[in-house]
Amino acid sequence: MVAAMSDLIDDDGPGAAQSNAPEFSVSELTGSIKRTLESAFGRVRVRGELGRVMKAKSGHYYYDLKDDRNVINCTTWKGQVAGLGIEPEEGMEVIVTGRLSAYGPQSRYNLNVDSMEIAGAGALMAMLEKRRKALAAEGLFDEARKRPLPYLPEVIGVVTSPTGAVIRDILHRLRDRFPRKVLIWPVAVQGQNSAAEVARGIRGFNALTPGGAIPRPDLLIVARGGGSLEDLWGFNEEIVVRAAADSVIPLISAVGHETDTTLIDFAADRRAPTPTAAAEMAVPVRLDLLNWTEAQGGRLTRAATAALQARRQRLGDLSRGLPRAETLFEGPRQTLDRWSERLGPALSGLVGRHRQRLDRVEAALTPALERGVARRRVSLGQAAGRLSFGRIADRAERGRRDLSVQLRSLDRALAAAAETRRARLDALSRLLQSLGYTETLKRGYAVVREGEEIVTGAGRAAGAASLEIEFQDGRVTAVPAGGASPGGAGGGGAKRPVKFPPRSQGDLFGD
Repeated sequence: MVAAMSDLIDDDGPGAAQSNAPEFSVSELTGSIKRTLESAFGRVRVRGELGRVMKAKSGHYYYDLKDDRNVINCTTWKGQVAGLGIEPEEGMEVIVTGRLSAYGPQSRYNLNVDSMEIAGAGALMAMLEKRRKALAAEGLFDEARKRPLPYLPEVIGVVTSPTGAVIRDILHRLRDRFPRKVLIWPVAVQGQNSAAEVARGIRGFNALTPGGAIPRPDLLIVARGGGSLEDLWGFNEEIVVRAAADSVIPLISAVGHETDTTLIDFAADRRAPTPTAAAEMAVPVRLDLLNWTEAQGGRLTRAATAALQARRQRLGDLSRGLPRAETLFEGPRQTLDRWSERLGPALSGLVGRHRQRLDRVEAALTPALERGVARRRVSLGQAAGRLSFGRIADRAERGRRDLSVQLRSLDRALAAAAETRRARLDALSRLLQSLGYTETLKRGYAVVREGEEIVTGAGRAAGAASLEIEFQDGRVTAVPAGGASPGGAGGGGAKRPVKFPPRSQGDLFGD
């Protein structure tokens, strides 16, 4: 075909070409060019920078591959997208593999790409930094969005591969520190489907209903072991970063080793250097908690003991400042004595007044009754004079009976009134007897008199010439120390002079 096309070219000039070259239609010429390109180049690898990336509604990709001087159009059909390995983005430096082809309707040739890879680690890092800045500008990495981890979660959700060593390390570490319930969402942690599965696992855990058949985790761990930048690239995809940032459940990123950094680390609430460290962040050490609880209990006991001792000491100090019971009772005891002395005369006077009143009532009642009876008799006699003898006798008999009934009723009323007043008088007499000072004398007390006046103070007793002391069974005459005998006062042998040293009146009542 190449030789046939060279036959169309004539170096002798335009006139010779017109006379010797056969005619081709446009479709024949473009078809010949298409076949020449596809047969001459076949499958090629080209390095360049992606530009003007467009994804059609049909799922096909259309983009440019360029360098500093030229541009070639590229296409990736919908069925080839899954084999690319990465999603085309403008500005990425890549190495593509595909077949050259021509598109006759527009007189254009393009490269049909079915494989794409990043052109070196430097290009990957540049693209990673560009993506990081774009996501950070949206606020997905702000510290204000990050949530605190629960101190002791009941259920922990782990998004990782179910067959790797990572999940065994996490389970072993949790069992050693503080056993918890663990739910595993199995995903591919490497390869083309990794990003979509990890994002689906994060969103799936968040979609669980609290208190449902499958418990919703209190904490999420996204974990993967170490690897190259290409191996960890799925955790740099935008879909994973956005899922981590949108997670309502606090999330720990444990991707790679300590030196590995992925974009999910910036969006997560906490970053763990290793999956084992993520398990250590998730739960405390149970033995440490038990020791801390025991120590706090000891501190509480010591504090309570110290507080009790301090309050006991304070109570002792306050009790020493209180007055003695004897001192508190001195004033009320003296008041009681004064009222006791006044009670006897008061009761005697009250009983006398009531007796006099009863006598007055009785004296006034008898004449009135007698006058009433006399008036009745006079009225009866007058009525008898006006009536016939028979009727007079009948009425007199009835009147006599009525009068007898009334007299008996009156006698009963007088007897009842007299009995009531007599009982009340007896009660007042008994009250006077029980509350009078004579009953006090029976309890061992004595009354000191100077003449007819009662002596209540030691000063007055010391200045008296003689004193008369009344006890329960009699009276004696006493002379204060230094005084003279009363000389026969007291009338006979019932009273005799007694000398005593001056003492306070209070000594008679106690101590």
